[in-house]
Amino acid sequence: MNEMSNLIVQKYGGTSLANTERFQAVADIIVASIGSGDNVAVVVSAMAGETQRLIDLAKEIQSEPDPREFDALVSSGEQVSAALLAIALKERNYLSKSYTAYQLGLKTDNAHGKARINSINVDALIEDIESGIVPVITGFQGINTQGDITTLGRGGSDTTAVALAAALEAKECQIYTDVDGVFTTDPNVYKKAKKIDEICFEEMLELSSLGAKVLQIRSVEFASKYQMPVRVLSSFNTTGGTLITKEENSLENAVISGITCSDNDSKITLRNVPDTPGIAAKILSPISEANIDIDVIVQNVASDKLTDFTFTVKTENADKAVDILKKLTNDFGGGEIELVKDISKVSVVRVGIRSHAGVASQMFNALAEKKINIDMISTSEIKISVVVSRKKSKEAVAALHDAFNFCLLYTSPSPRDS
Repeated sequence: MNEMSNLIVQKYGGTSLANTERFQAVADIIVASIGSGDNVAVVVSAMAGETQRLIDLAKEIQSEPDPREFDALVSSGEQVSAALLAIALKERNYLSKSYTAYQLGLKTDNAHGKARINSINVDALIEDIESGIVPVITGFQGINTQGDITTLGRGGSDTTAVALAAALEAKECQIYTDVDGVFTTDPNVYKKAKKIDEICFEEMLELSSLGAKVLQIRSVEFASKYQMPVRVLSSFNTTGGTLITKEENSLENAVISGITCSDNDSKITLRNVPDTPGIAAKILSPISEANIDIDVIVQNVASDKLTDFTFTVKTENADKAVDILKKLTNDFGGGEIELVKDISKVSVVRVGIRSHAGVASQMFNALAEKKINIDMISTSEIKISVVVSRKKSKEAVAALHDAFNFCLLYTSPSPRDS
């Protein structure tokens, strides 16, 4: 694989491939990378809006389409993108070849709609690259043990790209989007958000799990597992982007790395629960068995051998969780079930945050100064999360961003543009 030492894998998302003009622009980026001495393999998403168009078509015919046929349908947009980009490269007199998952040999498990990659056969790609051919691979799709098309879930092209980069032992995986990189918080929520030059895998994983939409969480898991550097770039300009890599000294001066805000959470409280050993398991186990993820949990101090038990779930699962609780209360007792959907979870993230004295108090003081009430608190080695009223979420993000003064905390390493 010595010939592959200067290989980069570039992934282009739907907004980067929105129309034929964008395909031409992306082809120019690839040509420039080759001109700088890199070998390039490319992964593409469907054109902007195409996957949703296909989903809508299927659901006009059947509300719950057959999973096998649904995957075959919604994965077709990537084939269009791969072929069009290969054509654009050939127009520039560069050899190029499009590949589907079947042609590549990207094998997955049998879970339609959320398949996981088992293996990738890169022999054909290596032969192409060594022959001066630019391979353009369909993202998002795989092939299961029956030879059926599977899909990797929303944002799955990111996972395809990182997995392919790992299999090819590339020097870097570049994810091209319509944003300049990873920001300290969502710029749409707080206009003073700062672009992060470099962040470690663990922090990016936490930001993705907490709602940051730049990268699909499974792609970050892949990158961390195989220690594959990932650079998030914009296909619309030439800024340096954000490098996601192993933890380095570049963040030693940062108290926190980023702030996330999730508006897709609901709070459920079960009141007057018997305060007996094992009550938490009795409440939460049936909910977990229903494949509902439980996040922040609070159990109040008992009074008269009764307690209130509160936890959060994703809003799309909230009603289902309440239905489960109604059945449970018939078995062990309990009073009113309270569901609150107008909440947000705001989190600050930094590896080793527990060892940074004063972060929690600084966070709580900043919210108190803005008279933002905290309903629930959750901490871990890498984050502190608070649940607040949704109408206060943007104000909370702004207050925390100002309190931690990102413009002073981030020290920018030397740009390492590709």
